[in-house]
Parts: sequence; structure tokens; C-alpha cells
Amino acid sequence: MQSIEKTQWNGLLLSDSVPTPFLRYEYLNAMHESASAISKTGWTCKFITLSSEGELFAACPLYLKTHSYGEYVFDWAWAQAYERHGLHYYPKALIAPPFSPVPGTRLLAKSQALKTPLLKAVLDQCLSWGVSSLHMLYASPQDMHAAQECHMLERHTVQFHWQNTDSEGKPFEHFDAFLLSMNQEKRKKIKQERKKVSQAEVSFKTFEGTQIKDEEWDFFYRCYQQTYLEHGNAPYLTPSFFDLMKKEMTENWVMFIAYRQGNPIACSLVAIQRGEDQKTMVAYGRYWGALERVDCLHFEACYYQPIVWCIEKGVERFEGGAQGEHKMARALLPVMTQSAHWLAHPSFAKAVDEFLIQEGQNVNQYVEHLEQRSPYKFAPKSK
Repeated sequence: MQSIEKTQWNGLLLSDSVPTPFLRYEYLNAMHESASAISKTGWTCKFITLSSEGELFAACPLYLKTHSYGEYVFDWAWAQAYERHGLHYYPKALIAPPFSPVPGTRLLAKSQALKTPLLKAVLDQCLSWGVSSLHMLYASPQDMHAAQECHMLERHTVQFHWQNTDSEGKPFEHFDAFLLSMNQEKRKKIKQERKKVSQAEVSFKTFEGTQIKDEEWDFFYRCYQQTYLEHGNAPYLTPSFFDLMKKEMTENWVMFIAYRQGNPIACSLVAIQRGEDQKTMVAYGRYWGALERVDCLHFEACYYQPIVWCIEKGVERFEGGAQGEHKMARALLPVMTQSAHWLAHPSFAKAVDEFLIQEGQNVNQYVEHLEQRSPYKFAPKSK
């Protein structure tokens, strides 16, 4: 990324209607500088830009992948089908920030009209490289419009987001008002879960931006690493990635640390995106970890503490990350996300197209089923 001018890249991002922190120059560069997403780990950077006389007009993060880890839109079955037919699925091409299943802009451009030629340039490169496929994940509606013009296949998945809106479309005044908006069963469940944490004598402190000192960052990584190791995996992100985050994107992070008897035992990290007016905000649940086991501590650290903070700060939306139907019981409701796919092999492209049509129907039915199980007394009005 050193060959791209940082202010120009970020300028393209800010001009878009669906920016996120995860496509900022600093975030993507930290992935590379920290050796978290590099060729050795299966992420070869091949960013595509459209420029004229030194001015950047459009760009996108493009990676050649030798695996499908860290994406969260699953294509393992496609790769296995290729292998059964004696074909190579990897390397494939990916347009998405590494390890960040957050919907938003993928094709940065000064105008909507430039998104399509940018994507066509990517497809031309994919053909010249001879890769099996191109995948643009968690794309914005504007990006999907360009994908449709390029005849890419469309895929839908489901995430769970919390909206800071009551029955009248207004922000919740406080956490108790939020609880009162829920049906009795779910309200009781949340109170019981929070009571278990408090009875275990666990309390929380919230650290925002520059309040997060080296001590808190170091403790966070211990928790983050421990949780991965308990599941038999090494963490995707290295310590130096978070070192760069605390230096380059300090104001984009909020940390919730759990204490018992004065000792820190768990931690969650949330990213935030401020609007151009610096008042509107969106929050993104990202990472968590614990050194001790406490019943329901995960729910408190990853959902309830962030929601309390979001209500206090007037945050518009809290996105809970990929998957997790259990999030509905915590008032994170289903939201459809989109991705676009191109496969070079005509027969496989046809087979995947037919699969995605059926899968899309199943996803629609799934969302309809989930919406019938809303935890609210009534459907909150969208802003």
C-alpha cells in the first residue's frame, strides 16, 4: 500500500455513502505491516486503482487467496467440488478487508459511474492471472449495482444488528427503556444473565480512544489470544496489528474490561465509525477474550455493555458481526447482507448460479421465520 497516497485513499472512502473503519488506509496497511495478512498467511495484496495524472479516482482492496479462512461467506463446498473434478480453486481473488465481516463499501470511487469500470478492471486482471474466481464480500448496495452490470452472481447471507430505535423511531433514553420495549420472556432472560455476572462480583470499566493505554491493550491481547488457543487455533491478528491500531486509529476503538476482586479477567473491543458531522456513530462488535470462566460473561461483555454504551452515546446501530442466531435474544435483529461472485469456469459458474438461486430462497424464508420471533413487543420503526 506504500505506493498509494493515504489521503487520496481515505478521501475516496469518506466520499462514499457506506464507509467503515475497516477500509481505511491505516487499517489495511496495518494488516500488511503486522504480517497478519500477507502472502505467507495466504493473503497476497494486489490492489487495483484507477488514476489520472497522479489523482486517484477509484480503488479497491484485492487479494489473491490460497484458502478461504477469514472471510465468513463460506465457499468451502465450491472448492471441494473443483477438487473432485481435478481442478484448482485456489488461488482465487477476493475484494474485502481481511478478517472483517462488516457490510460496507468495497469499491472506492469518486462517483457511482466509476465503480463499474473499476470492477471491470479487476475482472480483466483476474482473467489475465488465470484465477478460478472473484468474490466481493459484504458489499454496499452501490457496489452490488456495479456487480450486476458486470454480470456477477449475487449471494445473500444474514447478520444480526441492534438498532437504537424505539417504537416511535427515536433513540432509547436509557437501558431500562430498551428492556421495556422487549417482550417479557426476553426481558427476563437478559435480566437473569446480567444478574449472574453481577452475582459473580464482576464489574466493568469502559475505555474510549486515548483512554486505552498500553496496559489495557496488552491485557486485551492476552484475552484475545487465550480465546483462540482454547479453540485450538492461533489468532489471525498479531500483537503488532493492535500496536498499529492504538497508534494510527486510536479514536476508532472502545474497550470494555471486566474486573473481579480488582483484577481484570475479560475484555471486548468495539470499533466505531463517526459520520461526517462527528455526531452520528455506528459501532461494530469485533473481538473478545477471557482469562476466567464466568457464566454469561460473554453476553455481558459483547452485547449488554456495548448496548449500554451505545444508548448513552446515541449510537445509531451496533453490528454484532457474522452469524449467531443467539444474538436475537439480545435484540440484535436479522439483516440481509450481499456479496458478488464470478467464476471463470462456465460449467461451474452455471452450477453455482443455480445453487445461489435456491440458497437465496432458503435465506429469505429463514429471515421471514426469524422476523416472526422478534424479541420486541412491537416492530421498532426504522429511522
